[in-house]
Amino acid sequence: MADFYTNCALLLLLFLASTAAGAVFQPSPWSLAHATFYGDQTASETMGGACGYGNLFVNGYGTDTAALSSTLFNNGYACGECYQIRCVSSQYCFRGSPFATVTATNLCPPNWAKDSNNGGWCNPPRTHFDMSKPAFMKIANWKAGIVPVMYRRVPCVKQGGLRFQFQGNGYWLLVYVMNVGGGGDISGMAVKGSKTGWIAMSHNWGASYQAFSSLGGQALSFRVTSYTTKQTVVAYDVAPSNWNVGLSYQATVNFS
Repeated sequence: MADFYTNCALLLLLFLASTAAGAVFQPSPWSLAHATFYGDQTASETMGGACGYGNLFVNGYGTDTAALSSTLFNNGYACGECYQIRCVSSQYCFRGSPFATVTATNLCPPNWAKDSNNGGWCNPPRTHFDMSKPAFMKIANWKAGIVPVMYRRVPCVKQGGLRFQFQGNGYWLLVYVMNVGGGGDISGMAVKGSKTGWIAMSHNWGASYQAFSSLGGQALSFRVTSYTTKQTVVAYDVAPSNWNVGLSYQATVNFS
């Protein structure tokens, strides 16, 4: 009987290990798309963006970023995803077809005034990347304007834990989630004050989630679920009881 329980325990451990391993984000197959760039070599025009990451230099995203066509943007759920992109089948591609690794930080909106094959590059159902100029210049000569590319999703490699930037007021907490590892994306969040249970947060836009609750004077914890892997992490006591809007707070946990 002891052997029976030992074997059951081992099987349970193996199941838990395989479940955890399944949550680790793996690169996707390569697919075909097109890429352009916007802004200049300073990438100043990429600051802000539909995902709400603000100053991309300050918040750790740098110049290796891209705006996604709405087909990829997925109503903001693609914010934070990481892609490898390489130029193919163009005289403007750099030798060896090197790739750039970029993070999705913005939306490339449709331009219905132009044909999808002549300037309306981000019109649905096109799969398109509008890259920062520094990122584009890693894969092709910028004089090309537009090039065919191969792309794939890759794990986002981040240093440190999830970062939460607060906005809102005493009755409305708006949280931008940054520095997301693994799949890079988020499908849902909940917040817990030191005097409350878990409160579900609704998706606002981009990488932001909101709760219409009075949470002032309480230490805050967050439960975050990945859109791609469905993995959930819990960041306890991320913000102290004297937290304030306009500030960022970093957790010690992240996705793998």
